[in-house]
Amino acid sequence: MKLLVTGCNGQVGWHLQRTLVPMGEVRAIDIEQIDLTDLEAVSRTVREFAPEVVVNAAAYTAVDQAESQPDIARAINVAAPGQLAKECARSGALMLHYSTDYVNNGDKTEPYVEDDPTGPLSVYGETKLAGDQAIIASGCAYIIMRTTWVYDIRGKNFLRTILRLAREKEELRIIGDQFGAPTWARMLAETTALIIARCAERKKTTNTWASGLFHLTAGGRTSWAGFAQAILEDYDSFVDWPAETGEFGGELKAKRVVEITTDQYKTAARRPRNSVLSNARIKSEFGIELPDWRQQLRLALQDAIR
Repeated sequence: MKLLVTGCNGQVGWHLQRTLVPMGEVRAIDIEQIDLTDLEAVSRTVREFAPEVVVNAAAYTAVDQAESQPDIARAINVAAPGQLAKECARSGALMLHYSTDYVNNGDKTEPYVEDDPTGPLSVYGETKLAGDQAIIASGCAYIIMRTTWVYDIRGKNFLRTILRLAREKEELRIIGDQFGAPTWARMLAETTALIIARCAERKKTTNTWASGLFHLTAGGRTSWAGFAQAILEDYDSFVDWPAETGEFGGELKAKRVVEITTDQYKTAARRPRNSVLSNARIKSEFGIELPDWRQQLRLALQDAIR
């Protein structure tokens, strides 16, 4: 199988390069290899490599910055995936794409299901929703995976920000009235490989790809403050591991997290209060259920510290 991965230097893309290698020939590209705002270059790249599967892990993810750069956000989050999807429709390839909880307004009290009405509160959410719609409208076979609160032991994310702040301050003030399920990027990549394998099996037997919109997040629910407190606690439980230098070595100064409200922490873009997504559909379709968010966090920290 030939697989094309975009955004290979991002949190999920970095892991995809490793998890997909056993499945065939992987071409991993990022901004150094292709300008996603150049739609002709996007088409040319797909046609020259002729992949059977395209995994789009590229996105404009600077949520607050998108408020002042909507055109760039739309080019990367709407036009580029739409063009990739058109090429997949032309060639018969399967497209996998990562979306976000930010397509919702967060007013629902229960976990969101895929058929709930959307209502993004930010430019980022609007462009990600429009990207989903462009893929669906293309007519290609697609697996859209909406996830939430993605983090990793590399890249720019909440986990690394908390560890940095915990070395500088004795107390962390973190939002406690937004709720979601922190999801490790490596889990997303490994699950993507499993989904592709199962789609390929179905293609062999039915000559058609599986297709649909799914939620794919960690199990459970917490707040940003709860996530931060768990990071401090779990990090301390692993501090005796043989790591002496770098951000995943040594003791933390902060031991306590103080909850604050969304109104006390102003940002350019509004965030949904409830980002919890139901994973029932992907479990039913593919038999997949990711571990609880706390278990994923412990695994991620072990991966960093060992």
